[in-house]
Amino acid sequence: MFCQLFGKYLLEKNAINEFDYRTLIDEQMGVRVRLGTIAVADGLLTEEQVDKINRLQMTQDKRFGDIAVEQGLITDEQLGALLKKQGDPYLQFVQLLTDLTDISVAELDEYIDDFRKTRGFNEKEMEALKKDDIDGILDLFVVSSKPYVSNITGMFLRNLTRFVSRDYYIEKAYRAKEYEYKHLSCQELSGDASILVGVAESQDSGAFLQVATGFSGHEMDSVSEDTYDSVGEFINVSCGLFASEMSCKEMNVDMEPPLAFSGQMAKGDFYVVPVVLGDHRMELVIAVNSDFEPGENPIKTGSAIHSFVSSAEEDEGKRILIVDDSRMSRQMLRNILEKAGFKIVAEAENGRLGVEAYRKCKPDAVTLDITMPEMDGIEALENIIKDDPDANAVMITAAGQQDKLIKALRIGAKRFISKPFNEEEIIKSIHEVVG
Repeated sequence: MFCQLFGKYLLEKNAINEFDYRTLIDEQMGVRVRLGTIAVADGLLTEEQVDKINRLQMTQDKRFGDIAVEQGLITDEQLGALLKKQGDPYLQFVQLLTDLTDISVAELDEYIDDFRKTRGFNEKEMEALKKDDIDGILDLFVVSSKPYVSNITGMFLRNLTRFVSRDYYIEKAYRAKEYEYKHLSCQELSGDASILVGVAESQDSGAFLQVATGFSGHEMDSVSEDTYDSVGEFINVSCGLFASEMSCKEMNVDMEPPLAFSGQMAKGDFYVVPVVLGDHRMELVIAVNSDFEPGENPIKTGSAIHSFVSSAEEDEGKRILIVDDSRMSRQMLRNILEKAGFKIVAEAENGRLGVEAYRKCKPDAVTLDITMPEMDGIEALENIIKDDPDANAVMITAAGQQDKLIKALRIGAKRFISKPFNEEEIIKSIHEVVG
C-alpha cells in the first residue's frame, strides 16, 4: 500500500506523471513473488502443502509463513530466509523509482520525509506502511467509536490481497447517515452483535467487476447477477472469518444470506471506508449495532435452472443434487464433480426448492449450503432426513459456522466442505459418502 500512497503523493507534487505511476505499480506487482512460489522452487514445500496452507488461510486469517511454521512444514529460520528472498517491498519500489525516473536518492529522501509529515504518519506508522503491515497502520485510517469496524476492515483488506489484487490503498474512514450507491452487495451478522458488511461503488463499475473477477476466476465485463453473486460470496468468506474470530471470544454470531442492491440510497448510522483498487474506487460499508437500511427490493441472484436428469441417464455416474443460493458456488461444484465423473441431476437455489428437488430426484448425494434464503441448509437437512433417513448429505460451510455445522452432523449430515472450495476435498468427501 506504501507504493500506491506514495506514488499518488508524487503525482500531486508533479514529480512523476500518470504513465510513470502506472508503470511503477505494474512493475512492483510483478517483482514481488508469493512466498509459496519461492518455497516450492527451493524444495521446502510441495504444491500440495502450499494448497493446504492457502486453504487454512481461509479459516484462520493468518499469514502464509506463520501457518507453515505452526504446521511444522518449515522452521522459523527457513521462514526468515524465504522472506529475505521475497524481498522488501519498500526497497523494491525505491529501486524501481530511481531506475525509471529522474528522481535522485537525495530528492527521494526529501519527498519521503514530506510525505510522512503531510499525511500525518509517525515514525512507527511509517515503518509499518513500508512493510505493507495492514494491522500496523489501520488505526490511522479507521477511527471508530463502534467496536469491530477496524477488525472487519483489516479482514477485508487481507482477503482483497489474497483473492483479488495487491494494487490498492485505503483512505480515511468516515461516519455517514446516507450513502448513494450504484452497486451494493452486503451481508448481515446477527446474534450477540448486529453487524452489516457491504462492498459498494458510487461511481463506475470497475472495482466491483475486479473483485468479482478475482474471486470467481471468471472475467466479467459488465455488472450482472453473477457479479453481485461473486462479490456476495467474497463478503461471505470475509464475514465467516470474522464470525470465527468472534466465536473464539465466546460470542454467538450467525450469518444471514448475502443481499444485493442497485442504484439506491443506504440510510442509517454506519462507516464508509474508501478503497482505491487499481484505477477504480469502491467503498467498504460497515454498520455495527445500529439501524441500517441498505435499500429496497434486493436483486435476485443465484437463480437455478431445475433441469432433472431422466431415468435413462441414471447409469452414467453417481447422481448428485446441488443446493446453494450462489450460482457461482453451484457452477464451481458442478464443474468439479462432473469432471470427476459424477452426474448432476438438479440444482436448487434455496432449501425449500432443494427439498422438493430431493424428493423428485432421489439422488445418491446432496450438497447443502448452510446459509440460504427462505429455508437454510439445516432446516432443509431436517426435512430430507425425515423423508430419507439414509440420505447422503454433505454440508457446505464458510468459516464461523461451527455451531450450525455441529448441529447438521448431529441431524445426520455425513460430511462437510468448506468455502472457498478445494477440488481435492470436494471429490474425496463425495466419494466417501457415495462409495
